[in-house]
Amino acid sequence: MSERLEDIAVKMVADGKGLLAADESTATNKKRFDTIGLVSTEESRRDYREMLFRADDAMKKYISGVILYEETLFQKAANGTPFVDIIKAAGGIPGIKVDTGAKPLAAFPGETVTEGLDGLADRLAKYYDAGARFAKWRGVISISDALPTYGAIKANAHALARYAALCQQAKIVPIVEPEVLMDGVPGTHDLDRSEEVTRWTLQIVFQELAEARISLEGMILKPSMVIDGKKLRKASVEQVAERTVKVLKETVPSAVPGIAFLSGGQTSEEATAHLSAINGYDLPWDVTFSYGRALQDAALKAWDGKAANVAAGQRAFTHRAEMNYLAAKGSWTKNSEKAA
Repeated sequence: MSERLEDIAVKMVADGKGLLAADESTATNKKRFDTIGLVSTEESRRDYREMLFRADDAMKKYISGVILYEETLFQKAANGTPFVDIIKAAGGIPGIKVDTGAKPLAAFPGETVTEGLDGLADRLAKYYDAGARFAKWRGVISISDALPTYGAIKANAHALARYAALCQQAKIVPIVEPEVLMDGVPGTHDLDRSEEVTRWTLQIVFQELAEARISLEGMILKPSMVIDGKKLRKASVEQVAERTVKVLKETVPSAVPGIAFLSGGQTSEEATAHLSAINGYDLPWDVTFSYGRALQDAALKAWDGKAANVAAGQRAFTHRAEMNYLAAKGSWTKNSEKAA
């Protein structure tokens, strides 16, 4: 595989393949395992990730890369094979989440800034040596009638740009993820408000990226879709797609090779339907998925923490991966779910 940032970025989003976001922190993983009554240990987390990574059809046909948590990047399968090697053997690119989480932003009530820049250059060198060729950093933008503020967007956009610069210096493709929360508090914003805030956020993010001298050809954007709040949810699939495409065309330079959406707050099928509708438009970028729960929820339930259910979990994961592959090509329909 080419080591050029531009080539890696293109491969991450090409041919309908997308990214598996398996970068849940240990705390988040515990919450997921709680839903199936499984205790979260290093071994149980390993078994779950191994179930996903060894789903050959999904990994070879539909997944271009995997975003890993630091524990998983250095973890080995039960037989001693490093997870990084399993991902590479399937043709995928290993990646790594590098931020340390969103923390309250001083003097900005209700808003956060993502931390993790201290020591990042040294960590990136370590991750590169371990096989990671792309990274992810998530900035969280709260939305309500009064939020976000310019200061909070600016702080998160600046952190994203600094992170991206350090990644490119380390020969690692940065995924730039500014997430406008659809399921935040109060979650009652309408589609117009979502469009306004998403546009504003992306404008500031790309201004900061330009000032940080980021090579747009060597990065991937991971935005949220323009979608109304979780407690409102009146917008149709077509309306979400139309508004999302409108904002992206107004704010995202065509030099960016790809956009990989997050699924945040959507059901698995909603995330697929919206992605497919977006890809019904003529777009200057490859547009695909970088989903966590929308790829994993069905697999987690089918697996249920039991070795006897590994094949069932892999079938569920493969099904969702295939559905999103179809969506990335703009060819998913509800009938696709039944036919698979």
